Amino acid sequence: MKKIVVFTGAGVSAESGLATFRDADGLWAQYRIEDVCTPEALARNRALVIEFYNKRRKELLATLPNAAHVAIAQLEEQFDVEVITQNVDDLHERAGSTKVLHLHGELKKLRSEKNPDLIVPIDGWEQTLDDKAPDGSLLRPHIVFFGESVPMYDAAVRIMQGAELVIVVGTSLAVYPAASLLRYAPSGVPVFVVDPGEPDCTAVRNTIYHIKEKAGKGVPMLAEKLISELKR
Repeated sequence: MKKIVVFTGAGVSAESGLATFRDADGLWAQYRIEDVCTPEALARNRALVIEFYNKRRKELLATLPNAAHVAIAQLEEQFDVEVITQNVDDLHERAGSTKVLHLHGELKKLRSEKNPDLIVPIDGWEQTLDDKAPDGSLLRPHIVFFGESVPMYDAAVRIMQGAELVIVVGTSLAVYPAASLLRYAPSGVPVFVVDPGEPDCTAVRNTIYHIKEKAGKGVPMLAEKLISELKR
C-alpha cells in the first residue's frame, strides 16, 4: 500500500469550531503566550495555566470531527496513512484515524511535572490544582510549552522520510521546528497543500500541488481523487 503522510495544523480543527491560536481573533489575541503557555507561567501562576487548558478541554469535548478529519481517516481503507499533527485535540482519532502522532502534546492527557514520560489520561475536562501523578508529583497539561523541546520530532522525521505522498492541511508552515518536517520528505514525492491561503512553502523542495480550499471541502476532494486514481 502506498504510504501517505498527512501533516495537519489548526485549520483542520477550526472548521469543527475550535478556536485557533494564531488568527487575528485567535487565542493569542486574548491571552499572552507568556501567561499561559510557558514553563515559567506554570511556575508563576499555576491556576491561570490550568484554567486555560481546562477551557480548551471543555471546548473540545463539545466538538465533533469535520469532513476533513473523516476523509483523512477514510484514506486508510486504500492507503497506509500516518498523521502528524500540530493539534492537541483528538479529532483525528475520533474520526477513525489509527496512526496519529501529536507533535505538541494532547489536551486529553496530563503528565508528571517531574517525569515527562509519565503520562496519564484525564477523565472529563477539569484538572484541579492539586491533581497528582502516580509518582506523587503535581500533574500538568501534556502540552509542549513555548521554550520546551518537541520530544516527538525525531519520530515525526522518521515518518516523513518514509512518505510516498504528502498531504499538508490547515497549517501556515510558520511554526518551527514542526514546519521543517517537510524538508525530510523524499525527493520526488508530491506534496499536496490544502489551504485557502498561502502557506510558506519556500523551504519545500518537492513539487507542490496547491488546493486553495478550506480543509472541509479540499480534503474530501483530494481523497476522492486519490482513491479514484488508485482504482483505474
